[in-house]
Amino acid sequence: MENLPNSPAGMTPPPTMPPTQTGAPGEQPRAEAPKVGAPKKLEDLHIDELLHIVVDRNCSDLHLCVDAEPVIREDGKLKRLNYEKFTPQQTQRMLYEIISDDHITKFEQTKELDFSYALPNPPHLREQGKGPVRARFRVNMYRDRSAVAAAFRLISSRIPTVEELNLPPLLKQLSERPRGLILVTGPTGSGKSTSLAAMINHINTNYSHHIITIEDPIEYLHVHKSSVINQRELGGDTLSFSNALRASLREDPDILLVGEMRDKETIQLAITAAETGHLVFATLHTNNAAESIDRIIDVFPPGQQEQIRVQLSNNLISIISQQLLPRATGPGRIPVNEIMIATPAIRNLIRENKTHQIPSAIQTGANHGMVSMDQCLRDMYMKGLITLEDALTRCMNAEELKKMINLGGPGGQGGNTGGGNPRR
Repeated sequence: MENLPNSPAGMTPPPTMPPTQTGAPGEQPRAEAPKVGAPKKLEDLHIDELLHIVVDRNCSDLHLCVDAEPVIREDGKLKRLNYEKFTPQQTQRMLYEIISDDHITKFEQTKELDFSYALPNPPHLREQGKGPVRARFRVNMYRDRSAVAAAFRLISSRIPTVEELNLPPLLKQLSERPRGLILVTGPTGSGKSTSLAAMINHINTNYSHHIITIEDPIEYLHVHKSSVINQRELGGDTLSFSNALRASLREDPDILLVGEMRDKETIQLAITAAETGHLVFATLHTNNAAESIDRIIDVFPPGQQEQIRVQLSNNLISIISQQLLPRATGPGRIPVNEIMIATPAIRNLIRENKTHQIPSAIQTGANHGMVSMDQCLRDMYMKGLITLEDALTRCMNAEELKKMINLGGPGGQGGNTGGGNPRR
């Protein structure tokens, strides 16, 4: 994590100072922070100043915590801004300024708080017709060693398209299915919400449906286009995912989006909604299709698992697992997706509790649009979009990936299947 000045987007940061050996022998040397003028003071600073930096530099996150400078995540890397370190009083004052009294009470009772924050446009931009809001952020406040800390995630004010995100075109076809369950999975920060927003926006633009989303908090703001879309936020509009999902079945929906399937009741209701003729989108914090199915089944007691396997096998459409990797040729990140389609063979594996065979079925299911995570990493690498080092770090099986790109001896599929020269 490096210290950088508050330079506008596009400016080259100063070179990092050479590392200075400190500490006990054998310890990893620590790089000194470059000194770029005196650190800016935090006294009386409003959070908006830091959030404008995040937007200007197209960062994904801002972190505030005691005994550290403000930290941004730019192109996946943490970088310190040239400010003084926060005191407990400064973080609390800065964060309490942007939340309501009810939110303060809830935070002090539960020690955590999720909310969204709209960054207002400066007056000169409003005069230019830019509108009242420059950007929106998803915020999580928490306690860190008894002090207040927070993480801000930038939400684009414009919903990107599937093409702009470099997502597989198949995602648009999946979103046009009349009923069933589509899961988008991956670790925190892997772009699940953005991918889902692009799919929902495709439906909203091209089809006349009633769409209900249940989110914690609402991230992308959709407007009514060809469809009617209602967005409900946990805490403000409903008390739980399960309550909202149960009520939504009486609200004439065609499509439901569940921000996260967190518990048994929500999972059961989502599967039931798909079973009763709705198209349901949902997310899970899992890394691949087989793990996602096991996670869903394992939530239920042994006596119910057989029934859930049958229901899931009958109603599942697809599981899309996603990671974000740094671009090899410039700033920004690119999604890498494993796609499992619920073919008759896959459905049979789910019913018979043979999820360990699903990875092999995905690898051989290219004619159905399926692709494994390692196959997608191979293709992205062969196109020159990601580096070999990043591909090997994120793959499921490094040796198999090397074989696929002809780096591991006999048996590799090899060849420039991705339409570009491999980046060695």
